[in-house]
Amino acid sequence: MIDKKLLNRITTNPKIMVGKPTIKGTRLTVEYILNLLAQGVAISEILEEYQGLEEADIRACLLFASRSLESTSFMPLTAEIA
Repeated sequence: MIDKKLLNRITTNPKIMVGKPTIKGTRLTVEYILNLLAQGVAISEILEEYQGLEEADIRACLLFASRSLESTSFMPLTAEIA
């Protein structure tokens, strides 16, 4: 149930950010938020910069990404050198 509430914070609309998944009511894409986190930006810094966001919005981005990757097969980006 908690997962469903979090995922309801993410939306897609072909007229907003070319249909990329965004945080509902914003133009902030899930991709952008994940990139900030990957670059080491703290959740508190993101929330400070984007006043309307809540911590649950950030968690929703993480859950969305996790669910999006559940049934994905991966191939190595580079060949391992033996």
